Amino acid sequence: MIAKFENSDSWVVLSNIEKQIKAKIERIGTPLKEWDITINYGIKTGYNDAFIISAERRKELIEQDPKSVEVIRPILRGRDIKKFGFDFADLWLINTHNGLKESGIKPINVNDYPAIKKHLDSYFPGLQKRGDKGDTPYNLRNCAYMDDFYKHKIIYPELTKFLNFYFDNKNFLVNNKCFILSGEKIYYLIAFLNSSLFKFAFKDDFPELLGGTRELRKVFLEQVKVKYVSEEINVEFMRLVLKCQDLQGDQKKKKEYELEIDNMLFEIYDLNDDEREAIGFIVVQ
Repeated sequence: MIAKFENSDSWVVLSNIEKQIKAKIERIGTPLKEWDITINYGIKTGYNDAFIISAERRKELIEQDPKSVEVIRPILRGRDIKKFGFDFADLWLINTHNGLKESGIKPINVNDYPAIKKHLDSYFPGLQKRGDKGDTPYNLRNCAYMDDFYKHKIIYPELTKFLNFYFDNKNFLVNNKCFILSGEKIYYLIAFLNSSLFKFAFKDDFPELLGGTRELRKVFLEQVKVKYVSEEINVEFMRLVLKCQDLQGDQKKKKEYELEIDNMLFEIYDLNDDEREAIGFIVVQ
């Protein structure tokens, strides 16, 4: 069978078993856009050289003024995201945010952080010119969902060959090459998105760019149909997700938990032996 997927210009040839599995999954699934979740871009600074700093520079700013630590936060980029994990490049964001007016939170006053101000002053001509700025050139642009970065969330890259998703409970900020997903059933969703079932059924729903890179923009991900489950099932996945994230240095043991996740999802979707065998354990290379 040749199929054209919604919101894509791609045509994909499906075997009968692939067609059968995809039809079964989508028949009982609910599009993510109808779930109680939010999907948002990472932070756009308009001037990364000024706002994203190295660990060494962070240390210098804190030594100059210990109060600087209050507005320097760890940041991940799209390339840092791995399956159930991340490779931290030891990069940090100067989070001089523009406040949350609806919550009564005022913009950061850079004068309260003299070392930060001195650092940003060295980039001032560029800060002043950028379009992505807040109330002052020192502030980041308005971000109505800034609080979401401090919730348990799923982080994933906008462009990826590997379809990697990371469950973040460490309050990372991310740049604009990532998305964050927060809301209900977060453990179940991260398990599903990192599963062989997701890759088998939905990989081709995301446009393929040069070099096999897939585009995971919100408009595509929110169309994915996922079976709705109870909070009890969500909690069952919590243990497995956290185990996978704790075992980044032990890939053999980690794979055992990933297989357990796959099998639980096969049960939830009531897949028969032939369907399970057709999917197998998928590692995107």
